[in-house]
Amino acid sequence: MDISAFMRAVLDSDQMPVVICDLEHTIVYMNPAAAERYAKRGGYALVGRSLFDCHNADSNEKIEKVMDWFKSDTANNRIFTFHNPKENKDVYMIALRDESGKLIGYYEKHEMRTAENSTPYGVLN
Repeated sequence: MDISAFMRAVLDSDQMPVVICDLEHTIVYMNPAAAERYAKRGGYALVGRSLFDCHNADSNEKIEKVMDWFKSDTANNRIFTFHNPKENKDVYMIALRDESGKLIGYYEKHEMRTAENSTPYGVLN
């Protein structure tokens, strides 16, 4: 089976937003959580558009600096971008590389700091 079907299923099932961009900053994928989060800006209609259309000039400059950092060393793959205190989460930019280590894009990753409170698997019948 094609691994891409598995990868899409993983990303689509993630409860946190995932937005993937190519090296030209074109949004190539949004998972359902991202489409919902960015619905007021167009949701899935943002796919195919520039990420720079969604940010101000200062943010775009920071994104470019991160891209330069990603390109400078194959070990540079994850950087903290900010903490959102209202939602108690951290946001990162993550480099995407092919099998040879060549940079092919990046994505935005959200991680909650709030402890999970749903039922743990050990108590399921």
